[in-house]
Amino acid sequence: MSDAFITNGRIIDPANNIDEVGAIFIADGKIAWVNGNGKPPEPQTADVYNATGLVVAPGLIDMHVHLREPGFEHKETIATGTAAAAAGGFTSVVCMANTSPVIDTPEKIEQIYDIAHETAETNVFPFGSITKNLAGDELTDMRGMHAAGAVGFSDDGVTVMNAALMRDALALSAEIGFPIMVHCEEHNLNARAVMNLGETSRKLGLIGSPNAAEDIIVGRDIMLAEMTGGHLHVLHVSTAGAVELIRQGKHRGVHVTAEACPHHWVLTDKEVEKQGTNARMHPPLRTQDDIDAIIEGLRDGTIDAIATDHAPHTPQEKARGMLDAPNGIIGLETCVPLVFTHLVRPGYLTVAEAIAKMTSIPAKILGIDRGTLSVGAVGDVTVIDTDLVNQVDVTKSRSKSQNTPFAGWELKGWQTITLRQGNRIGMRPSSR
Repeated sequence: MSDAFITNGRIIDPANNIDEVGAIFIADGKIAWVNGNGKPPEPQTADVYNATGLVVAPGLIDMHVHLREPGFEHKETIATGTAAAAAGGFTSVVCMANTSPVIDTPEKIEQIYDIAHETAETNVFPFGSITKNLAGDELTDMRGMHAAGAVGFSDDGVTVMNAALMRDALALSAEIGFPIMVHCEEHNLNARAVMNLGETSRKLGLIGSPNAAEDIIVGRDIMLAEMTGGHLHVLHVSTAGAVELIRQGKHRGVHVTAEACPHHWVLTDKEVEKQGTNARMHPPLRTQDDIDAIIEGLRDGTIDAIATDHAPHTPQEKARGMLDAPNGIIGLETCVPLVFTHLVRPGYLTVAEAIAKMTSIPAKILGIDRGTLSVGAVGDVTVIDTDLVNQVDVTKSRSKSQNTPFAGWELKGWQTITLRQGNRIGMRPSSR
C-alpha cells in the first residue's frame, strides 16, 4: 500500500453526491482526506498526481468478467485479465463461474481468492454457479459458497431452464441476501443460433435467435423473484422487450436489477456482415430499436449498471467461422471510452450518472465495500481524461486475447490513472 495525493481534480463520488473540484489523500491504502474532511494530508510522504482538468472517481467496478482461469488459461488468466481491467480503469472485477472445473463449491471459491491474492492486479470477487457443473439439474451449495466469499451466483453462458430450481435459488437469495445473476435465453428458441433473427441473418443465411428467446426468460424470472422476494439481476440486456419487462417489474416493487454492455448499445446485428465472428455473442447484437430502448433504460434507471461481459477467445478459435466460433468479445479496456463517447457526449447520461453505473450501483448490487471515496474507504481511485482521444489498438491490449469489433475506432474519454489501495496499476501507452 502506498500514500497518494491527487490534486485539482473534479471529484465525482455518486455514493456521497459529491461533484466538486478538489483533492484526495490516500494513506495506508485508505481514503484519509477529501477536501477538508478527515486526517490532514501529508503530501511529502505520498505519490502526487496532478488531476487538473480530469475526473477523479472511485475505482471502477466491472460486475461481469470472464477471467477463464482455471481451465482456459490459453484465452486469459486472472493475472492477464486483471491487468487488462486495470488498464481500462477497473479496480474491482467479478469473475464468472463457467471455468473448467466450474466454480461450484466453497473450495473453488477459495481457490479463486488464493490465485487472485498471488497474481491479480485488481480486486477479484468470484461468483459461484447456480447449478452443479452448470448442468441445470441440481442447485449448488450456495450457503457454503457465500460463506467462502461468493458475492453472487450465476450460470452465465447458459440459462437455468428448470423454473423450480430458479425459484429455489431466488428463495435462498431472499433468505441469505445475495443476487442471482441470470443469463436469459430460451434454449429451445435459440438452438444453433449464431446471431440475431432478422433482416441480416436472412441475408447471410444464418440461424438467428429471436428477441422472444430473451424476453420469455426475463419475464419468467421476474415473476419468480416477485414470488420469492429474491434479488434477480439480469445480465447483458439486449432487447427492447427485456428493458420494458424489467421496468414493469421495478414499478411493481420486484427486487430486480439489470446491466447492459457497450456492444449492446453501440452495435447492431449488421456488424456481423462487417466483422464476422468478432460480432458473434450471446445474447446477440440486435437492432437499432433495441439499442434505443437500452439507452433509454440506462437513462431512466431501468438498467442499473454498466458491465463489459469481457469474454476473451484466441484468434484460432474466432477464425473457425460463424457456425463454429465461440461467443463473446473482450471489453475491459474499451468500456470507459465507449461510455463517454456514446452515452455521455450525446447527453444520454451525465458524467456522474455514468460513474455511478460503474461504481456505487454495482457495489450496492453486489454488497461489496467498494465504489465510494468516503473517508475510511479502500483507496481505489480511477482518473479519467474526458477529452483524451485515442484509437483502439488491440496490439497494446494487456489481455491475452484480441477479439473485439472496436479495433481501430477513435474514441474520446479514457482512463489515465488507476490506483488500488493507493498503488498505481494498469499503466499503458497513451497519446492525445
